[in-house]
Amino acid sequence: MRAFSADSHPGHKRGHNEDCYKANPEQQLWLVADGVGGHSNGEVAAAIVRDTLDQDLADGASLIDAIHHSHAAILAEIASREGSNMGSTVVALRLTDSDYEIAWVGDSRAYLFDGNTVKQITRDHNPVSEMLARGAITPQQAANHPERNVLSQSLGVSDTITVSPDRIRGELHKGQQILLCSDGLTDELTDVQIEQIMSARKNPDEQVQALIQAALDSGGRDNVTVVIVGDKAEPGAVTPPVPPRKRDTLSNEQAARSADSAGHDKVVWLLLGVMVTLAISWMLW
Repeated sequence: MRAFSADSHPGHKRGHNEDCYKANPEQQLWLVADGVGGHSNGEVAAAIVRDTLDQDLADGASLIDAIHHSHAAILAEIASREGSNMGSTVVALRLTDSDYEIAWVGDSRAYLFDGNTVKQITRDHNPVSEMLARGAITPQQAANHPERNVLSQSLGVSDTITVSPDRIRGELHKGQQILLCSDGLTDELTDVQIEQIMSARKNPDEQVQALIQAALDSGGRDNVTVVIVGDKAEPGAVTPPVPPRKRDTLSNEQAARSADSAGHDKVVWLLLGVMVTLAISWMLW
């Protein structure tokens, strides 16, 4: 069984904790859910996500289907409560032997740590993250952007929201670890700080506690939740980072658009090849 550790703290500024996590090594499921700040009953929404995913996966459902079901379950709870618009993010890890699958909605993150370096392997569902991906802003600007916590999608909140979980797959090698966390960690610590803290600790228990304490020492303005899965590399060991498999968004409409785009690109390159061949033939003639 893989080593793991998980913990959560309400932080210094919040009266209660809207984060929650699940660590279920029997069915190889780990997750972090963050009740969406500013909405009533965020902790209820996060708990619905946690419990729905745990039960659905035990019943044989896929990770993506379980996330969609949790969205519907929150909406059903909203309908039973007057004036509620609760919501939650989620980042969930499922392991099958050494193969991992991570799916997420919102800005709770997953990182891959190879014993030396930390790499973010999820991308936040918010406009600032999209601007960063396009190169419109720098990482420094993104970290301080006033709308960095505005979500483009989340679970619950409203039935007008289209939920399209993103998913990545990869292989977790010996000495590698996966870190799941709420934004209470990443709003307080940079990736470099996270990397330094994880590198300096011996095992997941020490890493989790040190990361949470560092977030609290840096302000602790939000709830902080950290889950780490995997054995830390032995000192001096070199574990080459393995890039995760291509990120895909589980939306039939988007998948169709992607296929159409790929077909269009092939047509464009074919036409260009014909044009170049004709031009060369004309010049030689």
